[in-house]
Amino acid sequence: MEVNPPKQEHLLALKVMRLTKPTLFTNIPVTCEEKDLPGDLFNQLMRDDPSTVNGAEVLMLGEMLTLPQNFGNIFLGETFSSYISVHNDSNQVVKDILVKADLQTSSQRLNLSASNAAVAELKPDCCIDDVIHHEVKEIGTHILVCAVSYTTQAGEKMYFRKFFKFQVLKPLDVKTKFYNAESDLSSVTDEVFLEAQIQNMTTSPMFMEKVSLEPSIMYNVTELNSVSQAGECVSTFGSRAYLQPMDTRQYLYCLKPKNEFAEKAGIIKGVTVIGKLDIVWKTNLGERGRLQTSQLQRMAPGYGDVRLSLEAIPDTVNLEEPFHITCKITNCSSERTMDLVLEMCNTNSIHWCGISGRQLGKLHPSSSLCLALTLLSSVQGLQSISGLRLTDTFLKRTYEYDDIAQVCVVSSAIKVES
Repeated sequence: MEVNPPKQEHLLALKVMRLTKPTLFTNIPVTCEEKDLPGDLFNQLMRDDPSTVNGAEVLMLGEMLTLPQNFGNIFLGETFSSYISVHNDSNQVVKDILVKADLQTSSQRLNLSASNAAVAELKPDCCIDDVIHHEVKEIGTHILVCAVSYTTQAGEKMYFRKFFKFQVLKPLDVKTKFYNAESDLSSVTDEVFLEAQIQNMTTSPMFMEKVSLEPSIMYNVTELNSVSQAGECVSTFGSRAYLQPMDTRQYLYCLKPKNEFAEKAGIIKGVTVIGKLDIVWKTNLGERGRLQTSQLQRMAPGYGDVRLSLEAIPDTVNLEEPFHITCKITNCSSERTMDLVLEMCNTNSIHWCGISGRQLGKLHPSSSLCLALTLLSSVQGLQSISGLRLTDTFLKRTYEYDDIAQVCVVSSAIKVES
């Protein structure tokens, strides 16, 4: 029978501790009314407690700092700090001590050791200390691998290692939306509005130190998160920049393509890189965290050969009374002239007033024409304007435009104030 040899005890002991800042001590208040049996006993005990705040004993606020009792949570963007100590527990001198600390993630292995040089010798009851820091940039399981190698007085080379596993959580939930602000094709650029929704996913308030958009080389950005009051620039979120747990805040930015990147027609087409968000926050006693999103991409709107836009339309119209809109038709082609015919198709609620099938004439490349059209609504409520058709007689191609805009239709008996 094969017998496993006894496990050899090492001369060195390894200790690894996470470095975190202390937290404020909070006590759970126990109170009662003076007419109850304890009387003022509980209140007096809280007033005598050195950890409570004078005058605010029942608010669970503390003046004392407490050391962390567990490993705690680590969030993406924060700095992971750890104290590594190797102590000589034996009564002999140990030589050639090498301590290595690696961090294993799902995608890479990082060396966090401050020095890769071996220590010549370590006397009994002495230790080697090291502090490592790492800005966490991945979500998921992380394994801290600490390896120690040394040589005994007898010349025997020894080696051991320990593993410390922890999870990195997501501190923020970031969602983005793009809105296109269309302008004339004759203008230089089309504006793009970016809305960033940021939600605090942690269990403690965050101080939002900075939320900015770093645009790509194609765009200039303007932040729309402040207003001017009495000649001063004031944040739209007020004087407090704290984001409570599970709360969401919306940030808005306006981007304009630079002239050298805009096409002749003034529109950037296809998929373009907008930029990335840079978010900096602080928690608890000033722990700093930073998060950068990946490059945000936007699909620029495609208008095809013909672009139809609205120049003027009323917000509110009266039931069964004609109202007017002004449309602009643009030939987006840079080479081909079009011969357009306008057709108007009635819907269940919106009726076109005028002649359908009329000739609009030739429209040269990158040119535009304006049309004044009349409509009438037979149904109250928010109604969608649809039913416009443009046919290019040269190519026998028809372009359909539905849900062009919406108008609010009210009863003619109701006086509509402008």
